[in-house]
Amino acid sequence: MAKTVTRCGWAEGVSLAYIEYHDKEWGVPVWDDRVQFEFLILEGAQAGLSWSTILNKREGYRKAFADFDPIKVARFTDKRIEKLLLDPSIVRNRLKVKSAVGNAKAFLAVQKEFGSFCDYIWGFVGGKPIQSKFKHDADVPATSDESDALSLDLKKRGFKFVGSTIMYAHMQATGMVNDHVSACFRYKECKNLARKAN
Repeated sequence: MAKTVTRCGWAEGVSLAYIEYHDKEWGVPVWDDRVQFEFLILEGAQAGLSWSTILNKREGYRKAFADFDPIKVARFTDKRIEKLLLDPSIVRNRLKVKSAVGNAKAFLAVQKEFGSFCDYIWGFVGGKPIQSKFKHDADVPATSDESDALSLDLKKRGFKFVGSTIMYAHMQATGMVNDHVSACFRYKECKNLARKAN
């Protein structure tokens, strides 16, 4: 008989891709600049849409945005942007596509100033993941003091689509905060990953 596992409620009964994302990626501490950039693009694209929509288009984004290479994306011309707006494998929203290119330039400026984007962004949580202890999905907030501060600073640096709610989702996705509910099988696993990162 197959062993059943307890997951965060939001990951149940959506799709296999959603469950796999929850089970393998969400809440895992990310110390790789390119992955951080990937989530900046994807979380920004999600604004006003469901995460499942973005997950389904993730490979399209990977191809359209040069495998999430910020150096290459920063060089995208207006002509390239117009071409992307015809691509059905991504969300064809002009503001979001243009912001991804602008954010790539701002991302490179942060790397230059701090040595890496990870050094910069992890500074907002003291260099280690915040370990939440929520029992129910409904207890998990949409923003935090840390996401407020991060959002404000990113905006000052010229980033777009980086409101506090978007940045809190980014922090959850990249393991800056472990928001798996305490009964979820991934809660302890991600907590242990956080220890290994220190």
